[in-house]
Amino acid sequence: MAEVATLKTQAETALADLFARSKSLLPGDARSREDAFHRFAEKGLPHRRVEEWKYTDLRALMREAAPLAEKPSETDVARALSVESVFAAAEPATIAFVDGHLAKADAMPAGITAVPLAQALAEGHPLLAKLGAVSDAEGNAAYALNAAFMTDGVVLHVTGAVEGRVALRFVTACARPAATATRVLVVVEPDAAISLLETHESPHGVAHQPNSVLEFVVGDRAKVAHVRLNANGDKALALSTITAHLGAEVAFGTRNVVGGSAVSRHQVWMTFAGAGSHGAVRGATMLSGDQHADTTLVVNHLATGCESRELFKHAIDGRGTGVFQGRINVAPGAQKTDGKMMSAAVLLSEEGTMMNKPELEIFADDVQCAHGATCGELDDDVLFYLMARGLPRPEAEALLIESFLGEAVEEGLADELVGEALMGIVEAWLKARG
Repeated sequence: MAEVATLKTQAETALADLFARSKSLLPGDARSREDAFHRFAEKGLPHRRVEEWKYTDLRALMREAAPLAEKPSETDVARALSVESVFAAAEPATIAFVDGHLAKADAMPAGITAVPLAQALAEGHPLLAKLGAVSDAEGNAAYALNAAFMTDGVVLHVTGAVEGRVALRFVTACARPAATATRVLVVVEPDAAISLLETHESPHGVAHQPNSVLEFVVGDRAKVAHVRLNANGDKALALSTITAHLGAEVAFGTRNVVGGSAVSRHQVWMTFAGAGSHGAVRGATMLSGDQHADTTLVVNHLATGCESRELFKHAIDGRGTGVFQGRINVAPGAQKTDGKMMSAAVLLSEEGTMMNKPELEIFADDVQCAHGATCGELDDDVLFYLMARGLPRPEAEALLIESFLGEAVEEGLADELVGEALMGIVEAWLKARG
């Protein structure tokens, strides 16, 4: 019987050609890159017949594959970083990347060391053995492409309780469509703590294709607070992945705020490997025009007595499309698990669309797990109440939307300056909405 060959799309062919040309020029072990690209090439770009990508058909959305961005000149770097960061008021120690290459590195606070990823790959840094600690992500197309093409990033080693904030700033600034593949590994030793701020920025009107991966390996009793902002331009196709491998009695929190990109897919894998840990994953998405934003979450409870909380809010205007896919897995030995997941969306136009798909998979009998999803319009009665007291309708709507999103943006965030910066993003979106 003749074997059926799958036709490759133009983007898949371009990615294969790009990898063949660039693999020997990229830092590190070429064999591991080849293995990663082989995992991608076996299945190609995911499409709607792949269950976990059914609402984000990357094969259809990614018509062309952009070339890897070249290393910018000093002039380009200065121009790209001349615009103040959203979190500048928080005065973080900043590591900045321009067009996927390390461009600036402030002195790190006591308790943390930073090694550029390109250097770590070239030298075979011992901490690189901790890459891929959450093995479930390896078969994912976006993760595999990042592993094949990763050009630069940083290895952060946190050995103490870091005072102050550390920022990772990623700016794609070149005038032509370009792809970037950055990887950050954060290894947090037992009893250490870090507050990490991450921003992704690019100009409007340019179809950039950033693909970022941030991996956390967190030791026992450590504390991690992470905030991520997608402020990419209106033509960008942005893929992002976060993995978190948590030890025992860990306090871990990550939140993602999406206001940019034509198409974005944000993936989170969180694994509870040690007992008694708490993990919180939150997100707020603001869409307008034809924007498409996908959040996909997998929480694996492997140890006893762990608590996970997942909360996502979506405000969808115009013809925007929001996607939430979340799954909590409870392994047979993970008794006393407490997991709660919620996704809520407000549709601000008749053309907006929201896809919600929460799931539970439980193989233990002494657990408390729940999930929920809602989708609806603004409450007319509450709007009438506000307008009856003198607020114009646009202001009344803005007040309700800000309150709705604020729960996901600010809840559980101890850092007031960071909270103000994030709510400023929400207010700017509402102002642009008019």
